Order: sequence, then structure tokens, then C-alpha cells
Amino acid sequence: QVQLVESGGGLVQAGGSLRLSCAASGRTFSSGTMAWFRQAPGKEREFVAAINWNSGSTYYADSVKGRFTIARSIAKNTVYLQMNNLKPEDTAVYYCAVTPLYCSGSGCYDRDLYRFWGQGTQVTVSS
Repeated sequence: QVQLVESGGGLVQAGGSLRLSCAASGRTFSSGTMAWFRQAPGKEREFVAAINWNSGSTYYADSVKGRFTIARSIAKNTVYLQMNNLKPEDTAVYYCAVTPLYCSGSGCYDRDLYRFWGQGTQVTVSS
């Protein structure tokens, strides 16, 4: 089992920044992939960003490219999502997820790929 705990959500004005953290404990996957998804009210959960744990390669949804950055700390077993220039449409519950599988590009977008999920953290961007 893998436990994922997200933190760092909150309320911010449009144009502001937040940094989310996701700490993993229990079994870890040295060759796997960790990702962030988000779900706004009345919408499906959508892919935001992913990072291969071993190589550090990163992948982003078009809607966040150039504004969000995903990174990991191997020593802390933690993945981060730095979110800059936030927009009201970024408002959602953000979830951390992990898969033991390697993926690349759009192969990382499928939420069914991910076996373990965190409980989510709310991000609200006011206009």
C-alpha cells in the first residue's frame, strides 16, 4: 500500500501563486510515475501534470503549461506542484496520484493508470 497526503491548498487571488505538496509513504515505486489531477464541481477529474520518479521527465496539460511546474524530492518521497499566475478556472480539488508504471506524454493522462490517490486539497482562485 501507498499513502499519499496532499497539502498546500487554499484561497488565492487571480495572478497569485500556490505550492502543493504530496508526501508518499509505505511502498514506493522507484520506476513509477506521480501525477496531479484536479476536479472542479460538476466536471470530470482531469490530468494536470506528471513526473517520472526515476528520470524526472515531466508532462503537462496544455491548460497549465508555462504556469505550473511539477518537481520531486527523492530524499523526501515528495512531489510538488508550483502553480503561478493562477486563474479562476484553476479552482478545483487537486489530487495526487501514483502508478508503478512508467509513462510518457499523453500516456500519463489516463486516470485509470494510477493505482493510489490522495484525499485531495482545495484550491480556490478568486477573480
